[in-house]
Amino acid sequence: MSAASKAKRDDPELDVVVFERGEWVSYGACGLPYYVKGEIQSLEHLVSVTPEAFREERDIDLRTGHEVVAIDPDDRTVTAEHEGGETVQPYDRLLLATGSESVVPPIDGTELEGVYTLGSMSDGKELREYVARARDGDTLQQPDRGPACRYLEDCAGPVGIVGGGYIGVEMAEALAANGFEVNLFQRGERVLTGFSDATSEAVADHLRERDVVVHLGTDVQTLTGGDRVETVVTVDERIDVEMVLLGTGVRPRTALAEDAGIALGETGAIETDAYRETNVSDVYAAGDCAESAHVVTGEPVYVPLALTANRHGRAVGQTVTGKPTEGGAVAGTAAVKAFDIEAARTGILDHEAARAAGFDPVSETVTANSRAGYYPEGGTVTVTLTADRETGRILGASLVSEYGEGAVHRSHAIVAALTEAATVSDLENYDLAYAPPFNTTWDPVLVAAKVLSGTVR
Repeated sequence: MSAASKAKRDDPELDVVVFERGEWVSYGACGLPYYVKGEIQSLEHLVSVTPEAFREERDIDLRTGHEVVAIDPDDRTVTAEHEGGETVQPYDRLLLATGSESVVPPIDGTELEGVYTLGSMSDGKELREYVARARDGDTLQQPDRGPACRYLEDCAGPVGIVGGGYIGVEMAEALAANGFEVNLFQRGERVLTGFSDATSEAVADHLRERDVVVHLGTDVQTLTGGDRVETVVTVDERIDVEMVLLGTGVRPRTALAEDAGIALGETGAIETDAYRETNVSDVYAAGDCAESAHVVTGEPVYVPLALTANRHGRAVGQTVTGKPTEGGAVAGTAAVKAFDIEAARTGILDHEAARAAGFDPVSETVTANSRAGYYPEGGTVTVTLTADRETGRILGASLVSEYGEGAVHRSHAIVAALTEAATVSDLENYDLAYAPPFNTTWDPVLVAAKVLSGTVR
């Protein structure tokens, strides 16, 4: 919808047709955990622009309930199925924005009732309805409450979350806040594997402080039950649950592209050039279905995040109206909130990945005050900064702090440094703002840069 809106704005005479198989468009899927939690009261509040506004105010021919089932690049047509039959639509230029879908892990029992994913508005609606039923004591079964439930008022029962990434962590908060005894199962040895060890440990410890049972290094072997899930089975134990959420990541939706002869890249997402054009002339791809170039390495990566989708969609809208626009590379910048702490990451942190890209990585972790020591409020910010030992070029960073103490906003300075290929010495001399209510004279980012700069030298 970013591409459609920008194209129509730049060329009002253009005929812009959008096919959407569902009923929702232009919505903030990132807000779904907070809708399930109850902080956002209505799904409609997640909608940026309604279908009616696109049609009536922006003059875009938006056709919801239309599922595109085929693309013919030779004839330049797309075929869409809908309640009234089938439509064959010619095109001059075509954008594929088919997004991503939730990964269902190869675990027996994922087809049972009570097993959910969170990748769409309808998924969010179903989960919110489940939470409401459970809070009202109207769940379909009432297994024996686990030990953590005894300490929660109006405990709604034990649930399982498979996966310790963004969705897993955010949904652990959402469900625990509604009185569920939450079991979080992570196959690896730490949650939020794209972050630094220090950040991952801080998040896991805080989840435990909030009565989330964190199972690290734990493979879920199967989900068992009658018609409905009842037990999560691991190598070591069986844990009774009323519901399971699968938060094991997403993958790009590429079936339409593959069937049309559109090439996929090494990441498994649709391959494009800098202007988002595929190997098929006048066919573009953007958003969670497509690759992007990494700002540090220049190599293709798959980073399905909201800003990237909007930015690249807008760029395609400009390109097809005669102003070729690249849309830019990505740093993999992301943020997450877990109860009372916040975390952010950007760039390349993993040393093995950095070495594979030709760098000699070195990292330092510092913990510094978030505000002036004499100021009556504040906490700490832990910054892990990674650079290339030979050149000093900054490669990435991970930050964690108490919620509201600035880990996320401080990451923006490092994103700028990555984009400009700055060194740690450059970052050390950034003229960041200072006032006692906001930071110390030497901001935690500058402290990290000073320490790492010394290590590099």
